Amino acid sequence: MSDRIPRRTLDPTQLDPVCSLDDPTRRRLYEHVAAAGAAVTRDAASEALGLDRSTVAYHLDKLVEQGLLVASFARPEGRGGPGAGRPAKRYERADVEFAVSLPPRDYRLAAELLARAAEADPSGAVREAVHRAAAELGRELAADGASDDVLERLTEQGYEPYDDEGVIRLRNCPFHRLATEHRDLVCGMNLAMLGAVVEAAGTPLEARLDPGEGRCGVALVDPTSS
Repeated sequence: MSDRIPRRTLDPTQLDPVCSLDDPTRRRLYEHVAAAGAAVTRDAASEALGLDRSTVAYHLDKLVEQGLLVASFARPEGRGGPGAGRPAKRYERADVEFAVSLPPRDYRLAAELLARAAEADPSGAVREAVHRAAAELGRELAADGASDDVLERLTEQGYEPYDDEGVIRLRNCPFHRLATEHRDLVCGMNLAMLGAVVEAAGTPLEARLDPGEGRCGVALVDPTSS
């Protein structure tokens, strides 16, 4: 009987991309492209990191092969037609997730079940409880932070904050996959938690819903500056 029990094996499509980042140069390039917020050319990456262009090209293309980046071609803005030169190869972070857990764990399945339960409650009581729990967790994150800088705390949680002309936007939603299927619930949870973080940290910032392509649907603004 035991010989017929299926055994789960490691998926190389998940393992190989993660292992490829063990190379320090490749990891630096991935982090640079991920933080750029826009497509990056080989020349720009070479100049920014002080690396040889051929080395940059090699590692960027390897990251594309592994599915961590996506490549496209475009001419510099404002240049087109005859004499404009060949389009430059550009790189952006791929919209995929890679995770390896030993032994296998699937926390996304638990999150999916909880999200469905909240949305199936016609009274809204479960959703309100989620928001209260999120706010409480936000206050705990603010209290337990290793730094007084709230942006560092958000970075530690994977939000990737950046300054967009005085508005703090979040390049990454740590709950992205769940949000694609349960956007209202996840964005409301994020709003409650991030609002509690900035309030408990004593910042002048205020969390507001501000959905946009390729980023978290919550932004942090200073209401006194608007």
